[in-house]
Amino acid sequence: MDVVSRLWHWFDRTVWQLGRDLRLSYLPPLMVYCAAGVSGLTSIVGTFFVKDYLDLSAAFLAALGFWVMIPWALKMPIGHLVDLLWRHKAGLVYLGAALIAASLAIMIGLIGQPEAMGAIMPASAWYVLSALLAPVGYVMQDAVADAMTVEAVPRLDDAGQPVDAATLRRLHTTMQMLGRVAIIGGGVLVSIANVVLFQGVEALAESAKVALYLRLYELALIIPLLSISGVVLASLLKRREARRLLALGHSRAAIDRLLHEPEEATTPNRWILGGSAVFIALTIGIGLSGFRYGQEVIFAGSFAIIAFMMSKLLRELSPDAARTLLGTAIVIFTFRALPGLGAGASWWMIDVLSFDQAFLSKLDLITSTLTLAGLFLFRRFMAEHSITRIVLFLVLATTVLALPSLGLFYGLHQWTAAMTGGVVDARFIAIANTALESPLGQVSMVPMLAWIAHSAPSHLKATFFAVMASFTNLALSASQLGTKYLNEIFVISRGEYAELGALMIAVLLIGLIVPFIAIGIVKLRGLRTA
Repeated sequence: MDVVSRLWHWFDRTVWQLGRDLRLSYLPPLMVYCAAGVSGLTSIVGTFFVKDYLDLSAAFLAALGFWVMIPWALKMPIGHLVDLLWRHKAGLVYLGAALIAASLAIMIGLIGQPEAMGAIMPASAWYVLSALLAPVGYVMQDAVADAMTVEAVPRLDDAGQPVDAATLRRLHTTMQMLGRVAIIGGGVLVSIANVVLFQGVEALAESAKVALYLRLYELALIIPLLSISGVVLASLLKRREARRLLALGHSRAAIDRLLHEPEEATTPNRWILGGSAVFIALTIGIGLSGFRYGQEVIFAGSFAIIAFMMSKLLRELSPDAARTLLGTAIVIFTFRALPGLGAGASWWMIDVLSFDQAFLSKLDLITSTLTLAGLFLFRRFMAEHSITRIVLFLVLATTVLALPSLGLFYGLHQWTAAMTGGVVDARFIAIANTALESPLGQVSMVPMLAWIAHSAPSHLKATFFAVMASFTNLALSASQLGTKYLNEIFVISRGEYAELGALMIAVLLIGLIVPFIAIGIVKLRGLRTA
């Protein structure tokens, strides 16, 4: 009975507490976040389309991944713009939705009318354009959603009185937790849809597969519709709240300030705006120039600009809070900057292990579902431990969990299948490994987001979200650069996977060693983590 009581107590604190803290006002930003999660609807289709119809190397795709991640560094000026245009920030969601819809429309045309699209410019150029448009749209929506999470937390209780500080902090943490849940939950919905839609795909003729790919991109048009619905709902809820506060005796002017203005007015920051203008000009200019080392120059320039912006914002915090945020950012940046395997690993799984669309969609379902479960399983762990401990745990866990994939390359599945009568084959190992690894997916980000929501100056919430997101998302660009370099050293092409094992070992060792170095530097510099 004692065990049952403990389990119930854990479940109550971990899951039911979220339900008790849930507010209807949380739904609009959650809808925008969910749209970001649903964006993965076309990921499997995209993998097979690129592999089968576009002659692009693994190194080129890694380089494209760098450019795709660059717009996320634009969260810095966009976030500040959200603070400046707080009352009208919904307009950025509409603009982002239009860009996402345009990206999807390109792919719909490329799959459905390849000849007509090819007559205008090559299919690979259309694909690159589509890949670049979508992240600009998503980053706009994400910056607004971050700001919406702040205003979604009620400042007044049911009686119209200010919410106490302890409750406010708990509600902010819940809001950020639910934001991750919404993103991953969108991924779960996508995975379920893919499992259903890809059922029996291996038996389809090529024309039928193409028709299925087209249908998925058409279904993906629900993504911009979902985010737009979120801001429309936010507007309706604000009107309802205004009527409630009016009935409680608040003046119309006070209600307008409470619902449509930040707690403190934001003044334009010339450093952020000017630095961002330089960043955009640098990125576009070098990107169009074709300069051989353009990516490296852009990354170095971006890093310098964002670091400078961070230094300006850190002055808005107390010295202790500034050291905490800086140490947290460094550790998370390093963890997210670790290189990956690149597209070649996916091609190998398709060609050698015979993982088809249906099986990959099942792996995605396992990943998204258990990642969502991991947010609940590790909720107390995230709340009670520093980022340093969390990252060390993740580094060791992901290193161990990378070993089965390495084993698959060297024939582990052949030995296990022979020993178990074919039960423990490549698919069995892939499923088991995915199930163990998936719960760790979002653990590192929640503490930092909650810390910003609670501790950043009230008039600069969106700016802090955006700058820190720009810094940590720039790490993903660094990751893509590292992936590109490794794919140039260990060359992998379709049907040629001899060097994939060495690539896996290199990625594993880098992922194990580099985070320890970063944490050591943070400690030596006297910094702390949230």
